[in-house]
Amino acid sequence: MLRLRAICPFSWRAFQFRPISCEPLIIQMNKCTDEEQIFDFIERNKAILSEQQVGCAFNMLWKLQKQKTSLVKNVEYVRDHPQFLTLHNLAMNKFKLMNDDTLVNVLYITQQFVGEAFDPLVEALVTESWRRLERFDIKLLSEFSSCLADQNLYFSPLMGKIADIVHRNLETTQDLSSLSVLMVNISSLISQHFQEQLVNKTEFLFDTMDSSEVDFAKRIVQFLRNVRYRYQPLLERCNNVFLSNMDQLDLDSISKILSVHKFLQFNSFKFIMVAKKKLTEMIPMLNHPASFVKLFVALGPIAGPEEKKQLKSTMLLMAEELTGEQALAVLGALEDMESRNSHLIKRVASVLYKHLDNYKPLELLKITQALTFLHFQSKEFFVKLRELLLSYLKISFIPTEMSFLVCAISMLPSPHLDEVGISRIEAVLPQCDLNKLTSFSASILKWIQCDHMHLDSNTGKQLKLLQKLDHYSHQRLQHSNSFDLLWKELKSLKGDVFPQSLIEEMIAALQRFRDEINYINVVEIAYFISRTNYLSTLLLDRIASIAVQQIEKIHPFTIFAIILPFSILNYDPPQRDEFLETCVQHLNSYLGIFDPLMLVFLGFSLATLECFPEDLLKAIFNIKFLARLDSQLEVLPSSLSTRVQFRLMELNRSVCLECPEFQIPWFHDRFCQQYNKGIGGMNRAQQQIYKMLAEILGGINCVKASVLTPYYHTVDFECALDKRKKPLPYGSHNITLGQQPEMPWDSNTETVGSRLPPGAERIALEFLDSKAFCRNIPHIKGKSAMKKRHLEILGYRVIQISQFEWNSMALSTKDARMDYLRERIFGEVKS
Repeated sequence: MLRLRAICPFSWRAFQFRPISCEPLIIQMNKCTDEEQIFDFIERNKAILSEQQVGCAFNMLWKLQKQKTSLVKNVEYVRDHPQFLTLHNLAMNKFKLMNDDTLVNVLYITQQFVGEAFDPLVEALVTESWRRLERFDIKLLSEFSSCLADQNLYFSPLMGKIADIVHRNLETTQDLSSLSVLMVNISSLISQHFQEQLVNKTEFLFDTMDSSEVDFAKRIVQFLRNVRYRYQPLLERCNNVFLSNMDQLDLDSISKILSVHKFLQFNSFKFIMVAKKKLTEMIPMLNHPASFVKLFVALGPIAGPEEKKQLKSTMLLMAEELTGEQALAVLGALEDMESRNSHLIKRVASVLYKHLDNYKPLELLKITQALTFLHFQSKEFFVKLRELLLSYLKISFIPTEMSFLVCAISMLPSPHLDEVGISRIEAVLPQCDLNKLTSFSASILKWIQCDHMHLDSNTGKQLKLLQKLDHYSHQRLQHSNSFDLLWKELKSLKGDVFPQSLIEEMIAALQRFRDEINYINVVEIAYFISRTNYLSTLLLDRIASIAVQQIEKIHPFTIFAIILPFSILNYDPPQRDEFLETCVQHLNSYLGIFDPLMLVFLGFSLATLECFPEDLLKAIFNIKFLARLDSQLEVLPSSLSTRVQFRLMELNRSVCLECPEFQIPWFHDRFCQQYNKGIGGMNRAQQQIYKMLAEILGGINCVKASVLTPYYHTVDFECALDKRKKPLPYGSHNITLGQQPEMPWDSNTETVGSRLPPGAERIALEFLDSKAFCRNIPHIKGKSAMKKRHLEILGYRVIQISQFEWNSMALSTKDARMDYLRERIFGEVKS
C-alpha cells in the first residue's frame, strides 16, 4: 500500500499537466513572429510546458535573434526579459528529461544569450552532457565541444575526454564536417601520432564532402594552424575549395584564411589576387571602424600602391574612433605593409597610448615589436611602456607571459633589467621549455651588449643568469628521450640566432633520433637545419636517403625546403646525382602550377648546387611566367619583393655564365645598376688591406678595390699579373678610399676591358667573413662557392681569404700578413 502511494504522487507530478500531444503548443510557437509573442506564450503556458517545448522555445528565440541586424542589442533585450528568466528556470527543472539533442542545443543557445560560463543552467547542462558523453554521436559531440570552446575550456579534462572518444572512434567516423569541428576544438590536447591520424582521415574523407561547402575547409586549415603543421596536400585541397567558392567568402572568412596562410607560410598567388580584387571592391562600402579595420588588416599587406593610399587616408580619418583592440590590429597591418606613413603611425600610437594599461603581455610585445620596426620615436610612450612591462614582470609567474615581457623590455631604447627582474626569471627556469629558455637568453644577451659601456653589479648577475639558462637548455636537450617531444620544442624556436653550444646540442639530439626522420617530418627538419647553418652530414645524408626512397610521398611544393640545406651549406650527399635527379623529376609535372616566387627560389637553390634542369629554367625564363611574377611582386612587402628580384637576378647570372648553351639572355643590367647605387665604400679594415696590397704590388695604380665584374659580382680587390708575375698597372687610376664600386671592367686600365696581354692573369682577392662558412667547420657555403665558380669563368684566379685565417695568431703582425699576401698572389714567400 505504501509503495502504491509513493508511486502515485510521482506519476501525478510527471503527467498531470502534460497535454495528450505536445504538437499543438509547438505549432503555436512556430507561428510566433517576434520575441514578445514567444514570451507571452511562455507566460500563459509555463505550468504545462514539457522539456521538448522548452527546447523549442529556446530554438525560436535564437532563430529570431539570427534574423536581427543588431545581434548584441537584441540578445541583451532577451536576456533581461522577465519571461526569459522563467524559461531559464523551466530548463533548470527539466534538463534531465531532455533528449541528448535538445540538451546540447539548449546549452548552446543559453550560452549565446547569457554569455557567462558560471550561469547555473550552463553548469548544469555541461555536467549532464558530461554524464551522457559516451552515447553522443559524432555530430552531437562536435556541437558540445563547440560549447566548451566558447567557454575557453580547451585544456579541460572534459575536452580531454572528448579527444579520447574521437581517438577511439576515428576508424569508423565518416562525417568530415563534424570531425573538422572536433579537430579544431581538441587540437591543443592531441599527440603527434594522433595528429597524423586525423590528417590522414581528413585526406581520406575529403572527397566525400560537397565542394561547394567552404566551412569544413576553413576548419581544416584552422586545425593545421593550431597544430602548426604546414601540410601542403591538405592546404592545396582546401585552397581549391576556397577558389571555387569565392562568392561565399565574406570579409571575415577571407581575413581568417589570409591570416592562416601567412602563419603557415603557405603561398597561393591565385587566392591572393582573387581576394585582393574582392576586398578592394569593399573599400567604398565600409565606413564603420570595426568593419573597416578588418578590411585594412586583410587588404593592406596585399594591396597595390593606389589601394594602400586609399586605405591609409580613410584610416587617418577614423583613427580617433578606434578601440584599443582595433588600434593594435591596425598597427600590426602597418608593420606587415612596411609603412613609412609617420602621420598615421603617430595617430595609431596615440590611441595605443590611451589604452596601454589594458593590454596583456603578448599584446605589449606586439606593440613593442611593431613600433620598433616602424621606427616610431616617442620618449613619453616608451617610458610608460617600460614602466608597464616592469610592473607586469614583478607580479607575473607564468613562464610564457614572462618571456613576452622580457623580450619586449629588451627591444626598448637602452634596455635594462634590475635585480628584481633577474630573480623573477631565475624563479621560473625549471618550468621553461626550450623556446622560453632561448627567448630569455636572446633578451639577456641584448642587455649585456647594451650595458657593456657602463658595467655595474647587475651585469655580473646577468652573466650568471645566462649561464643558468645555458645549463637548463642543455639539460632539456641531453635528457630528451622522445623524438616527438624534442621536435615539438625545436620547431617552435623563433629566429635564426642560437648560441653555438646550444646549436651543437640541438644537432646532437636530432642525430640521436635520426632514424625517426621520415617522409612526414623530413621537410620541417630540413628547413630547421637550413636555419642553423650547421653542417651535419649524418642528418643531411638521412634527408637525401628519404627523398630518394620515398619521393612519391613528399608533396612537390615542399621539395624546395628539402633542397635548401644542401644549397646553403654546399653539401653533396653520397648519392648526389640520384638525389637531385629524383627531386627534379618529381617537380617536372607541376612546374606550370608552381607559385612564381617559390619557383624562383627553387631555381636559385638548384643553381647553387650546379644543377640546371632545362625544363625548370624554361618555365622561369619566359614572358608569361615573368609577367605572373611581376604581378605577384606588386602585392609583396618591399623587402620580400627586393629579395625575390635579387634571387631572379642571381639565377639569371648563373645560367648565363654556367649554361650558355641554353641561350637565356641577361636582362638585369638596370636592376643591378640601381642596386649597386646603395653600396658604400671600404671600411677601415679594407682600407688597411688596400694599402698593404698597394705596397706589395708597387703602388695604388696596380690594385683596384670594390670592382664590379661583368654580370655585377663585386670583387673586394683586383689586380693583374703579366706572364712573368709582374703587376700590371691600371691607366688613369684615380681611386679614393671609400669610393663606390667601379662599373664592370671599364676601359680605364691598360688591360683594356677583359683583354689581357698573352700569358697574363687577372686576380680577385675575396675576404670572407664568418657568414661565408658553416657554423661548426670552416666549410665554405653555397653562395660563396658559386661566386668563386663565376669569377673563374670570367677569367679570374680567385684567392679567398677567411677572417679566421686573417685574424689568427700566425698573422697577428703586419709583416706576417704582407708575407701571406705575397705567397697567395705570387706563390712565393719574401726571403
